[in-house]
Amino acid sequence: MDIRKKQRAVVAALEDVKGRDIVVFNVARLSPIFERVVIATGDSTRQVKALAEHVRDRLRALGATVRGVEGGAGSEWLLVDLGDIVVHLMHPNARSYYNLEEIWGGKQVRLKRAQAVRRRIRR
Repeated sequence: MDIRKKQRAVVAALEDVKGRDIVVFNVARLSPIFERVVIATGDSTRQVKALAEHVRDRLRALGATVRGVEGGAGSEWLLVDLGDIVVHLMHPNARSYYNLEEIWGGKQVRLKRAQAVRRRIRR
């Protein structure tokens, strides 16, 4: 699957479950293992878990390989490994504490939000 198509599917899945503050970094120059890092915030442990499950299910339905989901059932931080994309799903406190944006501060990928695209289609 094309990396951009996979990236759009991840962002759409996160938006479906009301993930907040979604950012995507192109880290191809920083890591030989993966090309994108996606970071999103969930307001509760239940929402973080739902975000991870929805990303996993959506990408599997599209035929992508999901290598694993890391983090416990009551975790404030879950990681979904999609091979060339790594998705970090975090509580707001964990996100501010670990500050992954600074660590992975590669080139941020500009996103077309699904809501903005839908508004343009309706006009």
